[in-house]
Amino acid sequence: MSENTSLYNTYMRIPIRFERGEGVWLIAEDGSRYLDFAAGIAVNSLGHSHPHLVGALKEQADKLWHLSNIYEMPGQSRLADRLTEATFADKAFFTNSGAEALECAIKTARRYHYVNGRPERFGIITMEGAFHGRTLATIAAGGQAKYLEGFGPKAPGFYQVPFSDLNAFKEAITEETAAILVEPLQGEGGIRELSNQWLRDLRALCNENGILLILDEVQCGVGRTGRLFAHEWAGITPDIMAVAKGIGGGFPFGVCLATDEAASGMTAGTHGTTYGGNPLAMAVGNAVLDVVLEDDFLQHVRDVSNVFSQGLAAIADRYPDVVDEIRGTGLMLGVKCKCPNSALLVAMRGQNLLGVPAGDNVIRLLPPLTTTMEEAREGLERLEAAAAAVSGASA
Repeated sequence: MSENTSLYNTYMRIPIRFERGEGVWLIAEDGSRYLDFAAGIAVNSLGHSHPHLVGALKEQADKLWHLSNIYEMPGQSRLADRLTEATFADKAFFTNSGAEALECAIKTARRYHYVNGRPERFGIITMEGAFHGRTLATIAAGGQAKYLEGFGPKAPGFYQVPFSDLNAFKEAITEETAAILVEPLQGEGGIRELSNQWLRDLRALCNENGILLILDEVQCGVGRTGRLFAHEWAGITPDIMAVAKGIGGGFPFGVCLATDEAASGMTAGTHGTTYGGNPLAMAVGNAVLDVVLEDDFLQHVRDVSNVFSQGLAAIADRYPDVVDEIRGTGLMLGVKCKCPNSALLVAMRGQNLLGVPAGDNVIRLLPPLTTTMEEAREGLERLEAAAAAVSGASA
């Protein structure tokens, strides 16, 4: 890989240059076509160059790109209304990214207790293996040493407990606890899923202790699991939720959603953003909802997910020396490897198939939600060929 010294050296970039995309396909400068089961790490929810999204962006670009939030923006109000109508929430705050949506969620929870006469309640309990972003607050929330190293003292008020250990959460709650923050389905952590009953028990625990439940659905939301949001499978609602990635379909924006009660402390002047909720982002977000909220769209996600689940199980059976376990739900799937996950990823690229590494030696498969049955089967064929190559190399 050629080194570009004008860029920060914060990424070990793969030496492929893509110039355009069509649905689930990415086309490189040399004309080679790759089946994209990475989707920009669950961002390109409707694939590449979706005509409805492209049309909405072009139409808005001819009108207005940016306005300060000191003015009313019809597109912003419309998207907020649609999101609150479709979810548990009463209020929405638009951001530029998932990390900023989490920042807003954390501030909302702390401010809630402050205005209710409990300023000492600022602590947030999170889960080991979590990933909530790259800001100083969100790396503290995630608590992973590799992301905290070298950036000074960890921001105070964040406490991690073992994955899926409800008793540990109970024991960690103190008079200073403001909220519990979890991902219903961890992405970076290795496609690790919290059971529906566990989430219901967590909701009850928050209710019993007068603390807020914050869900991070930045990666697992917006149809990724076959429901609009992953927590819906458990039949619960959070008090606050952070959303990004898929909601923009490739355009950078996020949103913090909250109930009226949870957002009661977020009054004029307590929070703000320069670019969040800009007209371009709102046009694209509304276009994404046009598609995702269509009748049968989420059923399509579930149907394609069944194809993947069956195919992945068969690959795991045929190559037990390569595949240890299949994880996930919907179109947020993980292949836990017995070989180094990097080896299988390289073999996948050799078959012109793209995936994403994750923790716990897992490869994430995050295809666009618009992936067809035929494209799913083709991807599985390529993955099986990659697994055969790795198995043969280790034989």
